[in-house]
Amino acid sequence: MAARTMQAARCPTDELSLTNCAVVSEKDLQSGQHVLVRTTPTHKFVFTVKTHHSVVPGTIAFSLPQRKWAGLSIGQEVEVSPYNFDKSKQCVGTMTIEIDFLQKKSVDSSPYDSDKMASEFIQHFNSQSFSVGQQLVFSFCDKLFGLLIKDIQAMDPSILKGEPASGKKHKIEIGLLLGNSQVIFEKSESSSLTLVGKAKTREARQSIINPDWNFERMGIGGLDKEFSDIFRRAFASRVFPPDIVEQMGCKHVKGILLYGPPGCGKTLMARQIGKMLNAREPKIVNGPEILNKYVGESEANIRKLFADAEDEQKRLGANSGLHIIIFDEIDAICKQRGSMAGSTGVHDTVVNQLLSKIDGVEQLNNILVIGMTNRPDLIDEALMRPGRLEVKMEIGLPDEKGRVQILNIHTAKMREFNLLAVDVDVKELATETKNYSGAELEGLVRAAQSTAMNRHIKASAKVEVDMEKAEKLQVNRNDFFAALDNDIKPAFGTNQEDYASYIMNGIIKWGDPVTRVLDDGELLVQQTKNSDRTPLVAVLLEGPPHSGKTALAAKIAEESQFPFIKICSPDKMIGHSEIAKCQAIKKIFDDAYKSQLSCVVVDDIERLLDYVPIGPRFSNLVLQALLVLLKKAPPRGRKLLIIGTTSRKDVLQEMEMLDAFSTTIHIPNISTGKHLVEALELLGSFKDNERAIIAKEVKGMRVSIGIKKLLMLIEMSLQMHQEYRVSKFLALLREEGALDDANRIRI
Repeated sequence: MAARTMQAARCPTDELSLTNCAVVSEKDLQSGQHVLVRTTPTHKFVFTVKTHHSVVPGTIAFSLPQRKWAGLSIGQEVEVSPYNFDKSKQCVGTMTIEIDFLQKKSVDSSPYDSDKMASEFIQHFNSQSFSVGQQLVFSFCDKLFGLLIKDIQAMDPSILKGEPASGKKHKIEIGLLLGNSQVIFEKSESSSLTLVGKAKTREARQSIINPDWNFERMGIGGLDKEFSDIFRRAFASRVFPPDIVEQMGCKHVKGILLYGPPGCGKTLMARQIGKMLNAREPKIVNGPEILNKYVGESEANIRKLFADAEDEQKRLGANSGLHIIIFDEIDAICKQRGSMAGSTGVHDTVVNQLLSKIDGVEQLNNILVIGMTNRPDLIDEALMRPGRLEVKMEIGLPDEKGRVQILNIHTAKMREFNLLAVDVDVKELATETKNYSGAELEGLVRAAQSTAMNRHIKASAKVEVDMEKAEKLQVNRNDFFAALDNDIKPAFGTNQEDYASYIMNGIIKWGDPVTRVLDDGELLVQQTKNSDRTPLVAVLLEGPPHSGKTALAAKIAEESQFPFIKICSPDKMIGHSEIAKCQAIKKIFDDAYKSQLSCVVVDDIERLLDYVPIGPRFSNLVLQALLVLLKKAPPRGRKLLIIGTTSRKDVLQEMEMLDAFSTTIHIPNISTGKHLVEALELLGSFKDNERAIIAKEVKGMRVSIGIKKLLMLIEMSLQMHQEYRVSKFLALLREEGALDDANRIRI
């Protein structure tokens, strides 16, 4: 048929208007033919035609969407000519269609399966012509949908020949839909339509993980395990194709809580998670900033944080990008509800608002809330349940491997510009910095740098830099060790001054009993380190006053070389109320649980308990706290050695406290004249001839004196003139206990 002029008409029935065909008389054309309709010299459109008896010959009927698309009016004359498709180039491979409800009033929240929709579309419109920009109406599940053809990609010619696909793709303006074409539905931006299934988006899944990230460049060290755990829990579901996640019925994790000691990298890690993901810049909020003195403003601040995510989810649904909201110091706004006596209740309503936004009735799926705190115990428990901040990750003190990474990060720039001396061994520094947090390691590097810079400053009338030497500046090993000794001490580490004061006179091994105690202590240290069955080892050193129990406990603790050693001593708690004392003791144990290996010395237990024999009276509150803490096993993977000391074993027996210790070691007094002379020899205070006189005096006598008291008597007698030292010493011994008829000195 040659080109002919025909008149545009209205589609005769509603049913025909859903066929996407131009309707003609059977006298003019045959059903299934394709025609090119030229409306003006420059505008032409391709339609597939269908015949119907009610159409007047010489006219061609179009539905309303077709007339809109082609800009046709009723009665307009158009030029119609046959159109033949080039099957090698013009078959539809993939067609992307934007979909929305035809009538906006017929909004429906039930999900529509895009896979079923696609197969029905292909059956309904098979062998029809489609053009980019074309509008049509599609009936599915008794609902009418308005469609707009967004994009057509031609089918690979190799597939048409029955050969494997060549992978070549090219866009076309007009295509012929076949049974094996692929149709992808994309809901329009403003639509409230809910689509499910594989055919709901055309975009190749964009990886949410940034391809060029690495830990060291991001300044994160020692957190590899924690990062991989967070990734497994929080991001694995977001990396998978959405249709598989949908089929599994899997919900994305919407909240992470990072907790742990200060300076270990919680804030840094949260900030870097945003960089690692192909997400928009995270919103970082300090907890206290949310609170406002005006009624309702604090809750409004929470709503504002989630407004962008809500808006995007309404527009794009499952295709919405990820919104990250980071709450630093989340315990400031999410305290246990009802816990703040006499408060205005603002905290409670802020918690309620946050809970409803993360996992309320209208929940958001495009958010990730990251909370950070040093005090997870303060946070409302409703916030910690699955569906909210369900991934709880402890960011603890770095191990040796982690410390190497952190030190490498902070010295990288110095190494690059040759400002780090060759004698600096990062591994050696990592070994020496047990229990240092990431922030403390950074502080150590800064302190070493300032020590090195100080060498090149001339202290004359005015402070100036020696420029000649400054250009040769290098930070060396001594700078780091000077910083270790003088400047930076770990908050959760061993306070050497603390236990060094207890053994300032050294350990006097006056006989087998002392050696035996130290050997047993070494065995207990090895048990704590090596045994997986006993992560908690508690030992009680008991003996008479002044027998050196505290010094031996401090010595065992020091020789353990554990990264965390703390002494819980009554002298630190003078004037404390019972509750304050319990809290101070609990804090020492809580700090100990944060380290891999810890040793806590609980010194002078009866003094901690406020025990006095008159009455007798003691603090039951402190006793109960100690009983609980002595029996409480440390967290998994952590090990704790507890060394207690007491002079009143009988009292602890009555208080049922002895059962809390794994074993008890007796620390005896010096009990024979031989041991007394041996102690004098080790102390080296008296000369040989003086010791011989003392030995003769005490020979065969039974003695009972504590090493600490002996030291005091010796020092006192040494203040005398040399001639009278021995006689004064023996007199002091007699005065303390006096020689009785049985020739026994009791001291």
